[in-house]
Amino acid sequence: MIRLTLRRRLAPLVAPILAAPALLLMLALPLRAEVAIQEVTSPGGLTAWLVEEHSIPFTALEIRWAGGTSLDLPGKRGATYLMTGLLEEGSGEGEAAMDSRAFGRAVEGLAAHFSYDAHSDGLSVSARFLTENRDEAVDLLRQSLVEPTFPEDAVERVKAQILSIIRNDAKDPQKIASTNFAAQTYGHHPYASPIEGTEQSVTALDRDDMITAWRNVMVKDRNRVSIAAVGDITPEELGVLLDRLLGDLPTRGGALPGPAEVTLTPGVSITLFDTPQAQVIWGQQGLGMEDPDFFPAYILNQIIGGSGFDSRLMQEVREKRGLTYGIYCWLADRDYADIWMGSVASDNRRVAETIQVVRDEWARVARDGVTAEELEQAKKYMTGAYPLRFDGNGTIARILVGMQHDGFPIDYPAGRNDRINAVTLEEINRVARERLHPEKLRFIVVGQPEGLDEVN
Repeated sequence: MIRLTLRRRLAPLVAPILAAPALLLMLALPLRAEVAIQEVTSPGGLTAWLVEEHSIPFTALEIRWAGGTSLDLPGKRGATYLMTGLLEEGSGEGEAAMDSRAFGRAVEGLAAHFSYDAHSDGLSVSARFLTENRDEAVDLLRQSLVEPTFPEDAVERVKAQILSIIRNDAKDPQKIASTNFAAQTYGHHPYASPIEGTEQSVTALDRDDMITAWRNVMVKDRNRVSIAAVGDITPEELGVLLDRLLGDLPTRGGALPGPAEVTLTPGVSITLFDTPQAQVIWGQQGLGMEDPDFFPAYILNQIIGGSGFDSRLMQEVREKRGLTYGIYCWLADRDYADIWMGSVASDNRRVAETIQVVRDEWARVARDGVTAEELEQAKKYMTGAYPLRFDGNGTIARILVGMQHDGFPIDYPAGRNDRINAVTLEEINRVARERLHPEKLRFIVVGQPEGLDEVN
């Protein structure tokens, strides 16, 4: 069972939008004075952030290992993705050994839930369990993380599922556009190729490659693993749980990749594909959360093409001209590269016009900036519109892990809205002038666009 792939199948273009999941989740965290975050250090030296909530006998645990699929070795693309899909397919030794069916039954019998997910910058594990079943649930989770067996038959079965996904992606214009954009953007970095691998690379993977991928990613190095727990558990209980769960993992993993060389150049690339709507992804150099201009840029992006129907692009492309159903842009802040990008789908007969409108609006904002009214509206939305989205132990645990992964301080949520509100009109318009580069945009088009030529 490859649960990690299901979310990606539902929305092929969500992956780049969530290239920095912490960005979208953590930056939307409302000011919640009642959320008291504690830092917990286990006897064995592992650290975690904890929010105690004892009103319901339930705990959500979130773990993320740095590197993720970017730790694939040369020629082994897709190994980490495949390995992640095998963690619940076989584990344990002797009488404790379980295949996927036995493991699934045991998890269900405890009313627990585990999920495993691999992405470009991390390998994430989510666990939910009742307090009364905590010990048994942690033992099961530990078995899958520390004692995976990677049975040969499971390797071949899951490989076949992934190969089917890869073949289906080759027929999906959205996925083709995303893949082509990555290939033109990230040079020789692992970001440049699909995390699932290619037919050739996945076909060649074997059980030994799974063991290597597991050893490279899953370690107990406190600098490589971020952990959060929310719910019915004390700091002392969490510390013991962490050592019990992860204490037997190796201390060192594979070398993390270095920064990606951004190779994106201006122009238009077209891949002919028989589809009534052309899929378009565009982008330019972006900026990361460590950049002092990040918050003005983050608000600026909301005004240009963020969520909602009031963005500049939505108004110009959809409302005024009827060229698309939806159009968005976002700051893709990955661990090793920063891109400002967007996406839209438009009728082949009008996609050239759509691209021109995007260029024109990018240039207009860079030249003229935004208005005080737009800035105020964006601030109001960004500081107050999200509270309901972040209810729930599991969601808060994911936010806390994202904050740790990206190096934010434990008290960041309390001052986040102040940082948004502190951005001035002068500041945001300076960032628009300096950071938006319409002449450097690269458009990746998949379809049969009329009146549009490739420009390289």
